[in-house]
Amino acid sequence: MEDEEIRALVTRLARPHGSGGAVVDRAALLANGADFGAVMAWITARGGIAEEVVSTARGGLHDQHFDARPGAETQTPRRFVLPPGALTQ
Repeated sequence: MEDEEIRALVTRLARPHGSGGAVVDRAALLANGADFGAVMAWITARGGIAEEVVSTARGGLHDQHFDARPGAETQTPRRFVLPPGALTQ
């Protein structure tokens, strides 16, 4: 994919983020059918980062058991945050 094609795609799928930048959902990128690797490389090259995944543990006895076990899988980020101005450069 060309740079301008990726910029147009991400601009179309992104929405404003509280940081002043933009946020785009991983699911939207995958559902679009574009080259996900190329789009992720483009996002990373412009300072985009994966949004931190917040633990859903509530603190109960059994909830902690599942989140705290050694070797637990890390979750895939759901969104990617781009800094302010990344879509206009």
